[in-house]
Amino acid sequence: MKKLLVLIALCFMAHISMAQEDTAVSGRIIRAGTDTALENVNIVNLNQVLGTATNKDGEFKIRAQANDTLHLSYLGYKSIKVRVTNDWIKYQNKTTIEMTELALALEEVVINQLKLTGYLEVDIKQVPLNRTVRYSISGLPTTGYEGGTRSPGAVNKVLGALFNPADFLHKMFGKKPNELRKLRKMKRDDEIRNILATRFDREMLMALLQVDRVDLDLIVSECNYSKEFMRTANDLQILDAISECYEEYKVLSRNKNRL
Repeated sequence: MKKLLVLIALCFMAHISMAQEDTAVSGRIIRAGTDTALENVNIVNLNQVLGTATNKDGEFKIRAQANDTLHLSYLGYKSIKVRVTNDWIKYQNKTTIEMTELALALEEVVINQLKLTGYLEVDIKQVPLNRTVRYSISGLPTTGYEGGTRSPGAVNKVLGALFNPADFLHKMFGKKPNELRKLRKMKRDDEIRNILATRFDREMLMALLQVDRVDLDLIVSECNYSKEFMRTANDLQILDAISECYEEYKVLSRNKNRL
């Protein structure tokens, strides 16, 4: 009898677990004060690290559970966070969400034109080059670390800096193990990767990792990436840089403990 009760309880718990995993919410996003639908609004479930986008009618559907937070962002509009409620899930209401357009002030931009001669060999020398050198280390699953310009001490700089970012990352995320798991989830979710590849504002990365802009820049800097990389990289490249840095730390840390 006891075995039967245990079996029933396990089946009931499994049913509840499956029901939770399958829950989703849907909605429609419009421009505030109008009924104009916003297409291709980026929507990310910060808790489950899932992403999607609105269709041409401004509609979306995304897997979510009660108390999950959805991060909504759209170019030229103020990003917002929306909390998923039990009623939203239970009644499957297609909730209408308004996004407010940002008032952008354009600043004066100075463009320095290149004086082209028409001769390729001469003109190509005028194009500024990124001379930052990256060094790869055998046995580590990465494209390598940046060591600044090529110099005799660059390799030693890279090797000496490897454990510094590890300590910093451990301090940053040691009390937030969920954020480390999010790094792996973000790298696996194609929708989120596509979203991050088109962004350069770091906003979604900060929301996903629960850090501010100063800490995010410091993480990348401590991982020995150059200022030029930090200035020009899109959000996906920043994500991969942080992820590679942490994965290298784990490999080196395991090898160090074995010695």
